Amino acid sequence: MQLTNIQKLTGQIELLSGLHIGSGNTEIHIGGTDNPVITNPITQQPYIPGSSIKGKMRSLLEWQLGVVGHTDGQPLSFKHLKKLDNKVLDKAKSLIKLFGGAPDGDLAQALLAEIGPSRLAFWDCALDKNWVTEMDKKNLLLTEVKTENTIDRIKGTAENPRNTERVPATAKFDFNLTIRVHNNEDLTDTLLVGLKLLEYTGLGGSGSRGYGKIKFLDLKLDGEDFQSRLERLKLQEAS
Repeated sequence: MQLTNIQKLTGQIELLSGLHIGSGNTEIHIGGTDNPVITNPITQQPYIPGSSIKGKMRSLLEWQLGVVGHTDGQPLSFKHLKKLDNKVLDKAKSLIKLFGGAPDGDLAQALLAEIGPSRLAFWDCALDKNWVTEMDKKNLLLTEVKTENTIDRIKGTAENPRNTERVPATAKFDFNLTIRVHNNEDLTDTLLVGLKLLEYTGLGGSGSRGYGKIKFLDLKLDGEDFQSRLERLKLQEAS
């Protein structure tokens, strides 16, 4: 197996609804929110961790392929391949090629050699500088605080109020990832399905309440148009 190329996919992620990716901070400060977003410790600006994009995309692709029932809730890995039907085996191998997997101790060396190392590297997505400048000119903050509560079905009153910090709709983030290419393979069809699934289901928490809807913009693979391939993709045809 030979590394024959490293491709770079660039573009932007535009928020169509407010996005919340939590910071993990469990402390509540005076004047703060119950649930702050993750921010860069130097710039204090919110960002999208590459790990959040990778984890969500991988999970969605595993559900789309129909292998979750064979993995007992774990990420698809080498040890699960022997449980899979031949109809999905090749696509399952492509997923492991893209995202990686923990080799099983009894795994045949031939299979390890066939799949090789993980191909995708997801980078953290910083806020687009032009969008930040636009917000500064308007004296607007880079995040919003959304207040929510539960409704008592009998009394019709609001209870348990909570505040969640979000990056507002219209925000744009710079998106990029790299793809290691071995033996001139082409795994971009699987990557396209993952991107489309993210557009349909969103990023971050509280997606069932309307958070995190996104759209990819101006995608280019090594400087060449990739966006049109994503826009033409129909998931029914990709199954």
